[in-house]
Amino acid sequence: MNSRQIFLAFLLLLIVQFGFSQSDRKTSIVFENVTHIDALLQLEKKIDFVFYFDEAWFGDTLISKTFTGATKEEIIYGILEDTPINYTIIDRNIILTKNNNIREELPLNYFSEDDTKTEVISEVTEDAITAPVLQKQYTTHYNELDSRVYSIGKENDQALKNKYTISGNVEDFNTGKGIENLSVYVKDKNVNTTTDANGYYSLELPSGFHILETSSLSHGKIQKQIIVYGDGTFSFDLNENLEQLEEVLIQSNRDENIKRVVSGVTKIDVESIKTIPLVLGERDILKVATTMPGVKSAGEGALGYNVRGGKADQNLILFDDAVIYNPSHFFGVFSAINPFISGNVEIYKGTIPSEFGGRLSSVIDISTKDINKNEFSGEGSIGPVTANLAIETPIVKGKSALMIGGRATYSDWILNQLKDKSIKNSNASFYDAALKYEHKINDNNNIQATAYFSKDEFSISSDSIYSYGNLIGSIKWDHKFNEKNSLETQFATSQYSYNILYDGAFNTNFDYGYTINESQLKLKAKYNLNKKHKIEYGLSSKLYKIQPGSIEPLGAESVIRQESIGKEKGLESALFISDLFEVNDKLSFDLGLRFSTYLSLGPKDQNYYDPSLPISEETITETKQYNNNEVIQTYGGPEFRFSGRYFLDDNLSLKAGYSTTIQYSHLLSTNTTASPVDSWKLSDPNLKPEKAQQVSIGLFKNFENSDYEISLESYYKKMKNLLDFKTGAELVLNNNIETELLTGEGKAYGVEFLLRKSLGRLNGWLGYSYSRTLIKLDSEFLTNQVNGGEYYAANQDRPHDLNLVTNYRITERYSVSFNFNYQSGRPVTYPIGKYEFTGTENVLYSDRNKFRVPDYFRLDVGLNIEGNHKNEKLAHSFINISIYNVLGRNNPYSVFFVNEGGQIEAYQSSIFSVPIPTITYNFKF
Repeated sequence: MNSRQIFLAFLLLLIVQFGFSQSDRKTSIVFENVTHIDALLQLEKKIDFVFYFDEAWFGDTLISKTFTGATKEEIIYGILEDTPINYTIIDRNIILTKNNNIREELPLNYFSEDDTKTEVISEVTEDAITAPVLQKQYTTHYNELDSRVYSIGKENDQALKNKYTISGNVEDFNTGKGIENLSVYVKDKNVNTTTDANGYYSLELPSGFHILETSSLSHGKIQKQIIVYGDGTFSFDLNENLEQLEEVLIQSNRDENIKRVVSGVTKIDVESIKTIPLVLGERDILKVATTMPGVKSAGEGALGYNVRGGKADQNLILFDDAVIYNPSHFFGVFSAINPFISGNVEIYKGTIPSEFGGRLSSVIDISTKDINKNEFSGEGSIGPVTANLAIETPIVKGKSALMIGGRATYSDWILNQLKDKSIKNSNASFYDAALKYEHKINDNNNIQATAYFSKDEFSISSDSIYSYGNLIGSIKWDHKFNEKNSLETQFATSQYSYNILYDGAFNTNFDYGYTINESQLKLKAKYNLNKKHKIEYGLSSKLYKIQPGSIEPLGAESVIRQESIGKEKGLESALFISDLFEVNDKLSFDLGLRFSTYLSLGPKDQNYYDPSLPISEETITETKQYNNNEVIQTYGGPEFRFSGRYFLDDNLSLKAGYSTTIQYSHLLSTNTTASPVDSWKLSDPNLKPEKAQQVSIGLFKNFENSDYEISLESYYKKMKNLLDFKTGAELVLNNNIETELLTGEGKAYGVEFLLRKSLGRLNGWLGYSYSRTLIKLDSEFLTNQVNGGEYYAANQDRPHDLNLVTNYRITERYSVSFNFNYQSGRPVTYPIGKYEFTGTENVLYSDRNKFRVPDYFRLDVGLNIEGNHKNEKLAHSFINISIYNVLGRNNPYSVFFVNEGGQIEAYQSSIFSVPIPTITYNFKF
């Protein structure tokens, strides 16, 4: 080799070394709130390389990153780290690709003429995880498919896995709100899941091509074609399926009854109950709830509901997170919940989620429906005694909207038609109004505010006017930190009050009033740790304020003396946590713990009694004065909420649950059913909180390839510190109310059966429950014993409860409905004799609740006529013609006894003893 050749070789070596040194040169650069595109262009100038990409791949997301002494590969990786973009360097060119990598070689037989190979996408299976994901041209054969193909994740040759996690949110197109309990699954593969309360889902799939499907009666069925390159998100929205006029469904998700881990849950879809015939044609959420096993009415025309043997005050009724103390209108004939603004209702009668507390038996969680954020819409009805209207209007299209609902009655004309003069001169009216505002700030922040007001006024006699009402408000902020973490902040306030105005003879006119108010702040966080653990945790604090009663003279001539019972105040707080733990494909647990505390607070004059003697005004040992917010008494303890589910096969599951609950507030009523003028009292040194523990077990079965489902569930519940009253107890304006109370223990047990057919021309359900509720009032003092201290039937004990609800679609526009209900008679105490004492004749009564009033049964029928199904109409409508109590059964509301001329006469009162025909016009626009 001559000197010239040596020089050229040396020069070439220097050029190559210079090129390598340039390629590996370290670079420092700072990006401050710039887009990905701007960052790439800045780097392009810095390193003298050329980037090739499509700007449509990048959104408006800003990045802020600092690189000091980094290679160009490290900087490019940092810029593209949170995007689905890959890159390849060829000479001094940097080629960006979305999702996949550029490859130098194609798989064998890639250009095969076999049609079955050219119409699909090569898929990575668990046995061939190193194969590349490559998309070919193909033609779909599925009519339901979205024609687009969605790529998910970023391919990484250095970190190939068997499966990748695909997650996202499914939202309603009109409201922008997540769709709960939507089935999301992969076509022709045994991979499926269900969206949570926010519409979030998560699946694990191998890389390659898949067809993603959703299924829901409320939103129809869709299919999406996806290619999985790696972990990633895929969110989409669905349109609501509005053609459900013939259905009477309780659950909107087909397999939720067997999949759900929490035991003892009943879910009601408000949209699907409109064909059920109910009294006076009013669509009623809570009346439908009483047709389900385990939920009973306290009596026809009575306020309150009994769930698994509990009293009416042991149910926590929530309306958008705020408590409704009196859920009834018009003597209990209607519920106070407007059906046209309501969305879903969930009744927890078994294992109550740990976030809820303060009641012994159940939680009835009612949520308003999602507002249409894209167009003006509404719904209403006109019936013989009520009119109802709800409208929804966007404020900022797609982001914020307002819903206003109102309902009122014009029922006095019915009372005027009755022959009984005492009722003919009566009047009764009610109205309620609700306002809801929703605002979607962005994908991670939502605000919702609700206000509700209801008022009832009635007069049974000409000298008294009774009125009562609810006033509630709530605001909720949902914040999503990322796919795993979210926080829900709630504030709610509730007020219930009643008033009696008496204007009669003898200058005894008065104005009597009562008020209870509570305000609660609650923080609830969700953390999706992984596929096996979904954790919820948080804290809540609730302040009670009660004005137990006050009376004032009405008019200058009234001889009534002004009097007021001392106010009560209490603070109830709790910490809670739960873990939805999926052990494997068959076994899952929902493990919850709630620790609650209660403080009885001043100002108050608190009585203390001699513990060795029965509580009475004569045994008061001390009355201590407490200042404002001074702690009088503290109670608290842990509340366990455990449930589990095991799949015996694909369509059969076994569920079991155990829960403990504590209740710090109590309803005082001597009636067998709740009354609008009952009062609430807080726990204090003389009144301990009520406690209960319940175990349950059940089988849940869906029949394969059919619309039938069946369930059988049993439970046993123990309760203590239950309240009852001494005979002849005086509860009104009593400063020493504890002297009228008795406390004891109780037990309830039962078996619940449900058979339901969700779809088809004939649909509906058959529900039956056998249950018992017993109470024991025992004491070392004979005066505080009832029935010798032995167990006896509680007022709400009604062993047999049978309900049959059916709907038969004759044609597309005509359907008939039937509703049959049978219940055992309620316990009652009868007079069994009389005796004379000191010259006075007295009545001798049986043991408490030894007898029963006659059994209750009722049959209702209805005809539903829909308008034509044209799309281009001002409004879609249907007419409901129904007859309530078509057999004219004289069902007893109460049995009472009157001494007439020395004879004890028994009387039975009824609410609806004749058939009640109704025609209601419903419309939707």
